[in-house]
Amino acid sequence: MEKTVFLGTLAAAALTAGVASAGTLEDVQARGELNCGVTTGLTGFAAPDANGNWQGFDVAMCQAVAAAVLGDKNKVKYVPTTGQTRFTALASGEVDMLARNTTWTFSRDVDLKFTFVGVNYYDGQGFIVHKDLGVTSAKELDGATVCIQTGTTTELNLADFFKSNGMTYQPVPIETNAEGQQQYLAGACDAYTTDASGLAATRATFADPENHIILPEIISKEPLAPLVRQGDDQWADIVRWTLNALIAAEEYGVTSANLDELAKGTENPEINRLLGTEGDLGAMFGLDAKWAYRAIAANGNYGEIFAANIGESTPIGLARGLNAQWTQGGLLYSPPFR
Repeated sequence: MEKTVFLGTLAAAALTAGVASAGTLEDVQARGELNCGVTTGLTGFAAPDANGNWQGFDVAMCQAVAAAVLGDKNKVKYVPTTGQTRFTALASGEVDMLARNTTWTFSRDVDLKFTFVGVNYYDGQGFIVHKDLGVTSAKELDGATVCIQTGTTTELNLADFFKSNGMTYQPVPIETNAEGQQQYLAGACDAYTTDASGLAATRATFADPENHIILPEIISKEPLAPLVRQGDDQWADIVRWTLNALIAAEEYGVTSANLDELAKGTENPEINRLLGTEGDLGAMFGLDAKWAYRAIAANGNYGEIFAANIGESTPIGLARGLNAQWTQGGLLYSPPFR
């Protein structure tokens, strides 16, 4: 008898744990708004415009998920987070997901109990210096003062790089990218280090970008990825496959311009399944058949989002590089929609 009661207690505990950790989709739908954790402001990636409307590459990820789940890309509450506060915001449930320059690492995935849903930007850490410093390589920075955001992977990478090259440096700790930019421009540090994409975004806001050099060395791998809490596989799948839908759409040539035409049905079964004209993939995770159609309609496919916010024709000026499709020599690759 005691054994039965004990097993019943265990089962009840397991059920309670399941209820507690699941249900993000239901929470978002009941609230009618997606709480999306973003950076405190990084031009091209996530920053409010003059009217207070958030825009950027990461913002587009929030909007694609909101469109898929709520049917409206504008139903997003943007929650600015720093390198220090972002993980608490996600773990506590203040935000439903993070879409901000966050590197996928072992300890964040395993020890902090988050689920990274796929890489949306392959990056690496670099350095920016004033042109008149006369430095052309990071290996010439021995003894330099370096501005660095606390609570980031860049801290350890910086220490490793200087140690392995037998150099010393003086860290100047900062909380946000805006503070790093301010300190660097004020001359509080010889160099500022962060992800190379962040450096390009920051330099684009300078009054004299031509007087600042991003050094050639990339000293780390920084796979930047959206993430959610562990324990809610349904929600992780929704965010993961929304990102995959944007990537797959570019590969299959589905764009904002031809989306409606292709949504009537095509000769390509993969496009049909993606856009919901064949099968019903959405039902597998609690959404309707048109979820991916709406995600793509929000701001276009991955390539369109990249080009509009951070591409070579923008002030950020980033080439696709590793972030090109696998068919174009890059690393972008979506698993099949089937």
